[in-house]
Amino acid sequence: MINYLIRRLLYAIPILVGVNLLTFALFFVVNTPDNMARIHLGIKHVTPDAIAKWKHERGYDKPLMWNATAAGAQKAADTIFFEKSVRMFAFDFGRSDEGRNISYDIQTRMWPSLAIALPVFAIGLLVNITFAMLMAFFRATYIDFAGVVLCVAMMSISGLFYIIGGQYLISKLLHLTPISGFDGGLNAFKFVVLPVTIGVIGGIGAGSRWYRTIFLEEATRDYVRTARAKGLSELAVLFGHVLKNAMIPILTGAVVVIPLLFMGSLISESFFGIPGLGSYTIDAINAQDFAIVRAMVFLGSVLYIVGLILTDISYTLVDPRIRLE
Repeated sequence: MINYLIRRLLYAIPILVGVNLLTFALFFVVNTPDNMARIHLGIKHVTPDAIAKWKHERGYDKPLMWNATAAGAQKAADTIFFEKSVRMFAFDFGRSDEGRNISYDIQTRMWPSLAIALPVFAIGLLVNITFAMLMAFFRATYIDFAGVVLCVAMMSISGLFYIIGGQYLISKLLHLTPISGFDGGLNAFKFVVLPVTIGVIGGIGAGSRWYRTIFLEEATRDYVRTARAKGLSELAVLFGHVLKNAMIPILTGAVVVIPLLFMGSLISESFFGIPGLGSYTIDAINAQDFAIVRAMVFLGSVLYIVGLILTDISYTLVDPRIRLE
């Protein structure tokens, strides 16, 4: 297992390097620092002196990848590539174009994102599996048909409808929760109830239908027919055999969403005024703050690779065949 983890971590290094190089090329070669300055200062009536001052204040006036005028190691270190890209491997994201400490912002804003994402993930997984098991138990009946129709209908509705409809019904008409905002400590509970509820409801359609397909596929296996032939009840077959052997695809879909747990929901956090990483990214895009966008792209790639590694590890916990191999 240790050797396997080491190999996977070594595989991740060239992937992160490639993502870093691609991000650097997009933000500093395709979109040059001069273009960044013009966007921030205004396309019209911007002077070369103003562009040079803006670039100098943010360290964008240095050579891209090689500083021929520097001495020794500074030839590579005193460059935009080292300052803005290489340091991200040490999770040193530097400062935003507006002067804010990006690492501090990420550490501060990740907790509101987790306060929303973790309950949505845990409760949604439980609800979706339970609903899917119910449809699988009553397969080929009116209950199963009604459940599939409900799932398709819920999948066809835009997520914005759930957000706006939930805010109007629960907050504006019933006055059960605040319509938006966030607070720290125990006071955060009243602000996260509505986005968590909407997040769970909005994911029932796609999640339950996906798990139902997995359960029905497992229910046709030979080992299930053998279990029924031995006289086991349908509940024992579903929970003791089908659910257990369906854990691999379930874990695949569950663990891969780890990046979303930290990165937050772009739409949900913006509508509910949650000061998480999702709204942080949206605000950076709107403000054309390229330093924050670069940091979030790199952080997302790191979390995605971590999710894939955890997925492979989780396989060994539910399938002895993978452990033996």
